[in-house]
Amino acid sequence: MKRQTALIFYVLGFYVVLQFAWWGYHLIQISSQLQQVNNQVNSKTTMIIGEGFVFFILLVVGLWRIKVSINKDHKLSERQNNFLLSVTHELKTPIASNKLYLQTLVKHDFPIEKREELLKKALIENQRLEEIVEMILTATRIENQTFQLHKEWIDLNEMLSQLAENENSILGKEWVVFEAKDNVKVQVEADAFMIKTIVRNLIENALKYAPSSEKIIVFLRRENNRVKFGVEDLGPGIPAENQRLVFKKFIRLENEETRSQKGTGLGLFIASEFTRLNGGKLNYLPNKPKGSIFEITL
Repeated sequence: MKRQTALIFYVLGFYVVLQFAWWGYHLIQISSQLQQVNNQVNSKTTMIIGEGFVFFILLVVGLWRIKVSINKDHKLSERQNNFLLSVTHELKTPIASNKLYLQTLVKHDFPIEKREELLKKALIENQRLEEIVEMILTATRIENQTFQLHKEWIDLNEMLSQLAENENSILGKEWVVFEAKDNVKVQVEADAFMIKTIVRNLIENALKYAPSSEKIIVFLRRENNRVKFGVEDLGPGIPAENQRLVFKKFIRLENEETRSQKGTGLGLFIASEFTRLNGGKLNYLPNKPKGSIFEITL
């Protein structure tokens, strides 16, 4: 809440309460002067006091609700500002890299191998730009409720294994491991695009924080009639006071001015909403001895 808005709010609230106290004082004076008046006047006085008290309670509740609403809008505004800083930071890096690669190609007459290397790097940065824009558009579609489910039967073993392989291919090393408990084979009826997006976002989140020396596990298991799958890592984990915030839009736990990890603050929000749209639930669980577990239940 801006200081000027807060000041006006509190001044108006104080004035209304003071005015009610002033009216009450006069009402008591009138009441004392009319002690000799018949029961009809006393009845009307009681009615006025009762109605005034009810109105006063409603007014206080209304003022409290307005204050809560203003604070909520203020927090949302802060998160949106945080998001803009985050997106600006994310967009600047690939744009600057692409500019550098292209300027280098224009200014120097490199051999064909070097030119191809620079062009590949430029394409990678361009793909990163596309992913950021797609993330923003996806969050907007979720909020506007314009996503349509396209359910089909999915072989989860094959999908999760392929996603882990794709990540390792990009990373150039075996960092992500797929594990199916008791070699369970699972098929689910869900939206394939959404399930892939959920798991990719969870893997990307783990890659930001997990030590490169520790494996990231993409797991799959069955419990009774429930299918549970997700991603676990051995990173720093999430402090208890922040765990309820991680699936909210625009939330980043690091300061935008000093943060060391990339991201827009939308990945876990999209994963949570896509899970909900498929009739499931996404939970955060602390890993042992350290780290995070993001578990989807369908």
